Amino acid sequence: MNGKQTDEERVLTLAEERGVIRVKDLKDKGIHPENLRRLVKKGRLLRTGRGLYVKVDKEISANHSLALTCKWLPDGVVCLLSALRYHEIGTQNPFEVWIALDRRAAKPKIEFPPLRVVRFSGAVLSEGIEKHEIEGVKVKIYSPAKTVADCFKFRNKIGLDVALEALRDCRRQRKCSNDDLYRFAKVCRVWNIMRPYLEAMS
Repeated sequence: MNGKQTDEERVLTLAEERGVIRVKDLKDKGIHPENLRRLVKKGRLLRTGRGLYVKVDKEISANHSLALTCKWLPDGVVCLLSALRYHEIGTQNPFEVWIALDRRAAKPKIEFPPLRVVRFSGAVLSEGIEKHEIEGVKVKIYSPAKTVADCFKFRNKIGLDVALEALRDCRRQRKCSNDDLYRFAKVCRVWNIMRPYLEAMS
């Protein structure tokens, strides 16, 4: 493009590069937030959540809610039912985004998308994280093996049937090795619970 971009053009370029933008992104670039309102009014931007904007012609993926959530909560890790859905393991299709946060983290103040916050700590929080890019947003998601171990750890919350389905499907699709499952079952302290089921499936 010849010449200097207008602030509105800079906002659209930013939205193209980052996928999802918010007011803070504009302030960091010295652009007045009023440009967001103008672009929404002109039909160039779409407000997809509280303070979150995407280009109208942006292709919205099935994991759009994960991108929105992790834009607001960069320290959060997609977990349990949402991680199963992302990895295409089992049949769960949660309407909430399941997100793991440190036990000491403040309660998120997000209206959309709806969240199911699970508090993790220590190795259970930090181990098994994969980094993916969704709609230009860096999203942290637990690996398939870690997610299966988490399902057993939180079986009273999500149901043992969900954990067993996740274990069966993860192995059937070869999304992880038995060594991976053993490692994360130890991290989550559920090896004694998982072991008989794993042996029965072998």
